[in-house]
Amino acid sequence: MDSQERSSGEAEGAKERGLVYVWKAGSCSVTPERLPGLSGKTVLQAALGIHHGLLLTEGGEVYSFGKLPWRSGPEECVNSPILENTLLGHRIITVAAGSFHNGAVTESGVVYMWGDNSAGQCAVANQPCVPEPQLVSICDCETSPLLSVRILQLACGEEHTLALSLSREIWAWGSGCQLGLITTTFPVTKPQKVEHLAGRVVLQIACGAYHSLALVQCLPVQEMKPIPERCNHCSQPLITMMDKEDHVIISDSHCCPLGVALSDNQPENHVFCPSSDTPEGKSLTAGQSEDCQKPLVEQHRLVGLESDGPSGLSSSDGREDSGISSLGNTLFSDKKEVKEYLIGLSDNSLNESLNKSICTEPEQPSQEEQLAACIPGPPGSSTSTLNSLVASCASAVGVRVAATYEAGALSLKKVMNFYGTASSEAGSQSGSRSPGPEALKDSREEQVRLESMQGKKSSSLVDIREEESEGGSRRLSLPGLLSQVSPRLLRKVGRAKMRTVALTPTYSGEADALLPSLRTEVWSWGKGKEGQLGHGDVLPRLQPLCVKSLDGKEVIHLSAGGHHSLALTAKSQVYSWGSNISGQLGHLNTPTTVPRLAKVCGDGIWTTAAGLDYSLFLADEKDFQPGLYYCGQETSTESNLNENSCTKSPVLLVACSKIGYISNVIAGGDNCLALVDKNLMGYIASLHELAATERRFYFKLSEIKSQVLRPLLGLDNLGNANTIQLLQEMASRFSKLCYLIGQHGASLSSFLHGVKEARSLAILKHSSLFLDSYTEYCTSVTNFLVMGGFTVLAKPAIDFLSKNQELLQKLSEKNEENLQLVEVLNALFFMPFGRLHSYARTLLKLATCFEVASPEYQKLQDSSSCYESLAVHLSRKMKEAEYTLGFWKTFPGKMTDSLRKPERRLICESSNRGLSLQHAGRFSVNWFILFNDALVHAQFSTHHIFPLSTLWVEALSEEAGNVNGLKITTPEEQFVLVSSTPQEKTKWLRAISQAVDQALRGTSDMILYGAGGNVPRQEPPISRSAKYTFYKDPRFKDAVYDGRWLSGKPHGRGILKWADGRMYSGTFRTGLEDGYGEYRVPNKALNKEDHYVGYWKEGKMCGHGVYSYATGEVYEGCFQDNMRHGHGLLRSGKLTSSSPSMFIGQWIMDKKSGYGVFDDITRGEKYMGMWQDDLCQGNGVVVTQFGLYYEGAFSTNKMMGTGILLSEDDTVYEGEFSDNWTLSGKGTLTLPNGDYIEGLFSGEWGSGIKITGTYFKPSLYENEKDKPKALRKLGILAVSPDEKWKAVFEECWNQLGCESPGQGDRWKAWDNIAVALTTNRRQHKDSPELLTRSHTQTLESLEFIPQHIGAFTLEKYENIKKYLIKACDTPLHPLGKLVETLVAVYRMTYVGVGANRRLLQEAVREIKSYLKRIFQLVRFLFPDLPEEGSTIPFLATEPKGRRSFCSAKCDSRSESPEPGYVVTSFGLLLPVLLPRLYPPLFMLYALDNEREEDVYWECVLRLNKQTDLALLSFLGVQAKFWPGTVSILGESRKVSSNTKDACFASAVECLQQISTTFTPADKLKVIQQTFEEISQSVLETLQEDFLWSMDDLFPVFLYVVLRARIRNLGSEVHLIEDLMDPYLQHGEQGIMFTTLKACYYQIQHEKLT
Repeated sequence: MDSQERSSGEAEGAKERGLVYVWKAGSCSVTPERLPGLSGKTVLQAALGIHHGLLLTEGGEVYSFGKLPWRSGPEECVNSPILENTLLGHRIITVAAGSFHNGAVTESGVVYMWGDNSAGQCAVANQPCVPEPQLVSICDCETSPLLSVRILQLACGEEHTLALSLSREIWAWGSGCQLGLITTTFPVTKPQKVEHLAGRVVLQIACGAYHSLALVQCLPVQEMKPIPERCNHCSQPLITMMDKEDHVIISDSHCCPLGVALSDNQPENHVFCPSSDTPEGKSLTAGQSEDCQKPLVEQHRLVGLESDGPSGLSSSDGREDSGISSLGNTLFSDKKEVKEYLIGLSDNSLNESLNKSICTEPEQPSQEEQLAACIPGPPGSSTSTLNSLVASCASAVGVRVAATYEAGALSLKKVMNFYGTASSEAGSQSGSRSPGPEALKDSREEQVRLESMQGKKSSSLVDIREEESEGGSRRLSLPGLLSQVSPRLLRKVGRAKMRTVALTPTYSGEADALLPSLRTEVWSWGKGKEGQLGHGDVLPRLQPLCVKSLDGKEVIHLSAGGHHSLALTAKSQVYSWGSNISGQLGHLNTPTTVPRLAKVCGDGIWTTAAGLDYSLFLADEKDFQPGLYYCGQETSTESNLNENSCTKSPVLLVACSKIGYISNVIAGGDNCLALVDKNLMGYIASLHELAATERRFYFKLSEIKSQVLRPLLGLDNLGNANTIQLLQEMASRFSKLCYLIGQHGASLSSFLHGVKEARSLAILKHSSLFLDSYTEYCTSVTNFLVMGGFTVLAKPAIDFLSKNQELLQKLSEKNEENLQLVEVLNALFFMPFGRLHSYARTLLKLATCFEVASPEYQKLQDSSSCYESLAVHLSRKMKEAEYTLGFWKTFPGKMTDSLRKPERRLICESSNRGLSLQHAGRFSVNWFILFNDALVHAQFSTHHIFPLSTLWVEALSEEAGNVNGLKITTPEEQFVLVSSTPQEKTKWLRAISQAVDQALRGTSDMILYGAGGNVPRQEPPISRSAKYTFYKDPRFKDAVYDGRWLSGKPHGRGILKWADGRMYSGTFRTGLEDGYGEYRVPNKALNKEDHYVGYWKEGKMCGHGVYSYATGEVYEGCFQDNMRHGHGLLRSGKLTSSSPSMFIGQWIMDKKSGYGVFDDITRGEKYMGMWQDDLCQGNGVVVTQFGLYYEGAFSTNKMMGTGILLSEDDTVYEGEFSDNWTLSGKGTLTLPNGDYIEGLFSGEWGSGIKITGTYFKPSLYENEKDKPKALRKLGILAVSPDEKWKAVFEECWNQLGCESPGQGDRWKAWDNIAVALTTNRRQHKDSPELLTRSHTQTLESLEFIPQHIGAFTLEKYENIKKYLIKACDTPLHPLGKLVETLVAVYRMTYVGVGANRRLLQEAVREIKSYLKRIFQLVRFLFPDLPEEGSTIPFLATEPKGRRSFCSAKCDSRSESPEPGYVVTSFGLLLPVLLPRLYPPLFMLYALDNEREEDVYWECVLRLNKQTDLALLSFLGVQAKFWPGTVSILGESRKVSSNTKDACFASAVECLQQISTTFTPADKLKVIQQTFEEISQSVLETLQEDFLWSMDDLFPVFLYVVLRARIRNLGSEVHLIEDLMDPYLQHGEQGIMFTTLKACYYQIQHEKLT
């Protein structure tokens, strides 16, 4: 970072940071010297080659020193660093040096290379050396367009360079197999991607002279597929058992007789390639295969045992490598060769590997590795299910499993190829495939697919039993005891119980993203002659291969020397392998082809550097100042013989400790280099202290995890399932915390290598990660403690723990004698919390290095108090837990079981008699215990639990005589507690209030970080959300309520579920359902449920709602007291779509009563009339689909009494009925031709009727009078229109707050409207999709009430009209709801069967009745609206009228006595109502006028065949009115004899619009306009003013009517006649309408001559 960004405190120290010290390698007694010529520059990073070095300063500049042969000029050694000018201006962020070449990466991820280029290592073609830094372009050719790749890190070897991109992929160039590329042509000068690791996250790269290393993040572990028992190819068992004399061999080497088994559609080849991992076996050229054995392709192989790792090595791409033995990676063709080879091997190596696998070597680092060979592993890798099964059987028999070395046996891993997990080819992509690039590409895609499927073996972070799976993958031989056991049984035994407690994966994904990952693997490739690849052999590798033995070792950093490699782990240990000629590995173990621990004396290594033939280790010393250790070549100068020896173990370089705090060491060829910081103001020392203590802390936690926690989890009888679950949770949280600390340690190590800015410390930046992990762990460990977990754990663990007394005392830091086991365990698992104090302390120390005003100081100070307050909070939590545990020990046992819960803590209890129940009996014992979630009232043998979330407490006032009383309210109880003293009362009141408040917040674990703990509110809220189960309320017994409460009663939104499955979800008021809600009742018999959605009042359905019955019926309408009451619609039938019947009408107390319409769809009948107690009773009308019409009296669902029956052909019967369609008694039967019979009738209509009576044949002249007699009377016996739908209107009046129509307060009505609108809007706010935008605007505009002060004017009338139109647009307004309901009932009545022409007059009367009744409502709301038929005078400003074209005088709009506007319900309300009712009404008109309209239409069609002139002359239009020219398509043409449809075209068009209007008023306007258009046309022709006489006008209008071709003109005419305003009949419009009517009749009777 720029130094000016730093605060002054840090700036002073900046000069003393990043000092460079150099010394000659090869000696242990060295004196480091400052590198001259860098005055005041802070060096951030350095890199060394064989004879030269590079430095990177804080400003992003690069300096070189040493021998620089590639620079032009004389070759000499440059002692003081020279600036690389070419790179000036590019801010460099990292540099790298190979043996003789260099690289640098800029801030924008661009790479520059210079130096020796003999092998293409600078990525420049045909140029042996590159003198100045040159840009290297790295492009990804797989992307289009080509994108340049941004680089993060470089590593340089002797002849190759690797780069790590921002997307974590490796790019390589140079020469040799160490590139890892699929090529044999070198040098590679165009950077290429190492495809083998594409798709994996590479964390770091390192280059040795001729080998490469990469640190790769593990793949996530995936679930295992179950293992099939039989081969899915030939159905034979995959696992066989064979009895030998003394043991059973379980073999999994099933060989499918049908040839190659295809699992996952991949060919599986049992032919193995000699070299370790295939691809290079194919593409090796002769020159490179010097390290390869001669190929022996045979199916036999040696199963060797590797010392530190599993013997069946996995090949690089995650498949099981069944072709490789661990010792030397050779394959043998027969047993003899195996034996010879074994004898020929160095005794040491063989014995060691045998010893290790049989767990006898004494100097093992930990017990876990010794056990590894014989304990079954977790099913973490694809192989181990079977192994664990066999091994668990073996251990059951009590025998140690030994591996047999029989050549030709396949490893158990082999069997996995038949299993579903990840099998592809067995080991290598065998020689059967072409070695071409396609095959390799396939192998890579295959590998990516496999890796993503399978995941690598789980590492310790994922599972606490990390190393146990090692050593499981061997052929196992068991004693003969097992020979009777079937493999299937074995498998079951193995699966049944791996461990009492298994740990769940516990690393946190979030932490992995923010901190360095510990779930890593090491991959290596290149030349392996010295064993520097770590695969247990000396073969080269052309492609990266995973070093299996480092799996799960948590490697965090790799260093590669000339021919050796170092891996640093999070536990501060170093594994080393490769060339050990100079002792550079730090240990003397052999073989050195596999990683082994280096033995360094320091406290914990945190940085390593590997040189040409030596290694450097930076370790923590006692005072946190890093100590530098050296191992490698030792040149002794005293004897002057210069004889070389090598260090036996790493030696501390004492001189280096004196130069200051070393932050990084770099090793090269000749020189070593250290970057040193001076400790100004203790800042650096504090950072080193923080890092060192964190690493030690991690080491300790890991020890507890592996030495204590893992063995404990393995024990049997760890208590009941609950305890085990708590233990598991504690273990997994411990594991998670441990992992986080490990990550933090690693991040602090890399922090020390960098700029060391306080603000980028992880505990500052990501403090929540740490705070949360500690809090979570505290919760689980205190829960475990409260349940007495440690006491339970101590019993089975006594054995294990007494053996490891010292270990435990060391780990728990308790040295007293006779410690209880429980206390030791307590101390161990509570130990991590002490770390929080040290975080706080260190952060405070760091803060003091800054000025008080600086932001750094503030940040550090805040964080410190954060950690401190968390530490205090957690220690309070632990005290609470201990207090609770103590309470449970003394509490009577029976109650403990039911009350003891892991998260329940004791707050206080009344055993001191401080609290008693008011009015309690004399001998009763009342004990009150307050927990953090409930108040428990315990009596002799019973206790009652009151959850705190539904508990209200208040202090009673003194004057009521309740001294020291506390009133406790719960949903079903209310009682008073009396305390002994006022202090006691205050204590309990405060404790209960705080506990309730805490319980409601539900955040008892979280504290406000940095706010110094949370200050509790004194008063918990009266209104709150909570869940509660009722236990005695008769109505709600056993019901669970979840929602809002107010003082002990459900109030607000909530959900109530009964035990029998009923459920109510909606609003409550003071404990009862009230407001809008949804209710479900299961119907057991039908296996469905009743479902109600609607309004409630005081616990009952009341108001509007929809009730869907389980039977399929649906009722939609009004309720009262849980019953259908008011207006409602009931649909019955299987499905509502095909519902066989429908009723709409009035209900009283769940029964149909009053007027209603019943549509019996199955019978095709519709009844419209009165009901009583669910039966038709009173007057009514029935119509059927066959055209029968009945009106008359009904009694108990039957036609009974006087009635009229009409059939389709106009046969009429008037008289008595006794049953449906059954005539009985006096009557008259009139036939269509007018004849009629009077007398007594009996029988059913349509099936023969007996008649005793007289037959009359009226004379012809009476015919006209008599025929329509019966028809004239229709409607007399029906229900009068004003009696219909009373309930609908009553409902509307009630909504306005009126008891009966017109009785009530008008302002109250307006208030009710406002309330209805706002509540409905609020209800719809939750679901905005129900309201469109225009709907919302309508609602907003309705909130303004039209004002009316002063005289009533036309303007006010218009305002009322506008308001009504808007109100009727939304069903949320009472008037809108009314109109919507009326439209629904009207359509229900007159659609379908109800579309019967006899019903027309009834339908018209019904509309008029609606108008009358709605007008009454409107006048109630707007009292100054004049009554029906009165006139609103025009104001003087309005035009007095307009010129009439019938008479010369000026005329007002109507010919009423005084000019003005007539107020009628028709004019005001029809525009609102009629458009909605138009379809059914017009349909009735069309049916009624069908006959005459047919006659009219036939005439229209005939007459329209004529041309214009012919028609005009036929109709007798005077020739002077004939148009001379007409305009056709805009141009004027003369009218000729064959012109058609051109004359009076505009008038015709105008008249046609009559069909598009709804109300009579609009239709009349259309007629009027038509007349005006006619006059206009005639005026144009005549060119003079004239007056129409009716005789002139009629023929012209008749012409227009004919040409307009209006199909249903009769219906239009009758509709206007029926519904026009009465006052218009004699006005101008009335006359025009009469003209139209006359035309209609004229056309019907037109005789064509």
